Amino acid sequence: MLAEDTNDEDVSLFDAEEDAGKRSKKSSIKHPVASFFHLFFRVNAILVYLLCEIFSKSFIACMVTIILLLSCDFWTVKNISGRLMVGLRWWNQVDDDGRSHWVFESRKGSGKQQASDSESRIFWLGLIVCPVLWVIFAFSTLFSLKIKWMPVVIMGLVLQGANLYGYIRCKVGGKTSLKNMATNYFGRQFLKQALSKEEES
Repeated sequence: MLAEDTNDEDVSLFDAEEDAGKRSKKSSIKHPVASFFHLFFRVNAILVYLLCEIFSKSFIACMVTIILLLSCDFWTVKNISGRLMVGLRWWNQVDDDGRSHWVFESRKGSGKQQASDSESRIFWLGLIVCPVLWVIFAFSTLFSLKIKWMPVVIMGLVLQGANLYGYIRCKVGGKTSLKNMATNYFGRQFLKQALSKEEES
């Protein structure tokens, strides 16, 4: 008979900092295919955007390729890699009255379902870095006056930004306001600094 681990801890946004002393490190990747495709579509969309004018003179072919890669990335991250790699998922549900409700869920890790540190780092780094790159591309497109690329860049920013927002809401809790979280965090930091200054004097 197999023994079950009864940990009731949540997956953490940045495992290395928050959970260093709480649990033993699990560095193996349990879902290599999900980890691969989590990065594959988004990295290829960025590479095609950067190298498209070098290899192809057809703007339409480049645009369609990038949008297909971004769409595949959105679907893969939202429906597969988020659930498998970190135990988070989000979706929109329409009730019988026609009202839209957003649902954000976080799985409590226990036993085999717990996310590994490696997968968590891969997931969050890919999820955060790529939208930042699309913001940089938006400004560079605007300042270089390559306006024809702006819809592609906006599409990349919207699709990857939506996944980032959805998973952050899953991580912090669907009912918690991100603004309130930031305010509380900075308030605690300010209080810690004030108390440490008082102890020094």
